Amino acid sequence: DAEDPLVQFIIIRKDLGRQLAWPLGALAAQCAHASVHAVWTYRDSADTAAYVSRDNIASMRKVVLETKNAGSLDKLAATLDAEGVEHVVWVEQPEGIRTCLATRPYRRSAVGGYFKKCNLASDVCVAKNAAAATGTE
Repeated sequence: DAEDPLVQFIIIRKDLGRQLAWPLGALAAQCAHASVHAVWTYRDSADTAAYVSRDNIASMRKVVLETKNAGSLDKLAATLDAEGVEHVVWVEQPEGIRTCLATRPYRRSAVGGYFKKCNLASDVCVAKNAAAATGTE
């Protein structure tokens, strides 16, 4: 349905890039890990099957959002758990760091409201010049 597409929501911790200076590649990997994990975990869902179907695979939609830190990621995960929204939290190993959350594909109208407090992930990385200036490079 073009007016209410299937969307996978991915939420990354902003502090990983801004305070802990994880590079863009590492953050992108966390999003990819969480996305694949959610699709695989919920592969038996009709929405997931439609999302990765031959007819839809080239037009998959993802919304990548940011949340402040581990505490806000955990709070969001708890809300989704309480509401029955199927998702995974990616834990980077061997460090055991909760980095990212991904839902299985849902109709935007079904779950989009849970992410209203999250911003589009546009400011999660420290710019190289800023990192050098602050000594985090």
